[in-house]
Amino acid sequence: MPQPNLDQLQQVCSQVRRDIVRMVHAQQSGHPGGSLGCADYLVALYFHVMSFNNSFKMDGKGEDMFFLSNGHISPVWYSVLARSGFFEVSELATFRKIGTRLQGHPATEEGLPGVRIASGSLGQGLSAAIGAALAKRIDGDDKIVHCLMGDGEQQEGQVWEAAMFAAHNKVDRLIATIDFNGQQIDGATSDVNDLGDLGAKYSSFGWDVLTCDGNYLTELISTMDDAQAKCGNGKPILILMKTEMGKGVDFMEGTHKWHGIPPNDQQLAEALNQLEETLGDY
Repeated sequence: MPQPNLDQLQQVCSQVRRDIVRMVHAQQSGHPGGSLGCADYLVALYFHVMSFNNSFKMDGKGEDMFFLSNGHISPVWYSVLARSGFFEVSELATFRKIGTRLQGHPATEEGLPGVRIASGSLGQGLSAAIGAALAKRIDGDDKIVHCLMGDGEQQEGQVWEAAMFAAHNKVDRLIATIDFNGQQIDGATSDVNDLGDLGAKYSSFGWDVLTCDGNYLTELISTMDDAQAKCGNGKPILILMKTEMGKGVDFMEGTHKWHGIPPNDQQLAEALNQLEETLGDY
């Protein structure tokens, strides 16, 4: 299947954002802000960057793998998994319902295709991704492991243990990305626990650091391609990705207040009016 062009990717992004606000509204529960901000990244990852087979294999042998560490942004991941063929798009209507495979945070007990670890306990995803990358090294598998983390998540000590371990062990087919939107559940990261210069910190730990605008697809894709080209050179790769929380819905943008608050009926209508339906709603 040929890769979609830029216009087609933008159409997928718009539809994914519609899915996000509809899913969270329908159950009056979930996390729209970070999900909207990361739509471009996950669409680029699944529709342009990664090599995978959507007849899902848990071990991921012979294909690129992805681990979502900030699991509260599950709406965007579920939408992208469905839109890229891992399960039927209609299943998005079951988000957060009793007995669903689409739980509030990704889980593995129901066997949802695409999900390899339960996540949302912040700080753990990078460690899991490193383990998968080391398994690929043992297996002689040259595919790449990707991991997405939040910026507030960088306040967790396990992240820095993992960062030190990955550099020391030259885990160099690993690309970790930080969603750097400057917001977390209780406010701006600079107010809650200032992160300082994250790029300089990872670089000092021995990582190869790239930066990009995560809501500008052309720049994002170029940076992701560059990161892939740098794999295999003895260093883990970090993409410090600047995004806008709530991107695409003007009244949700740039504030922590939409971290975990669902829109009401009027707000949903306003949001959908700003987001073009391109692939058909579920």
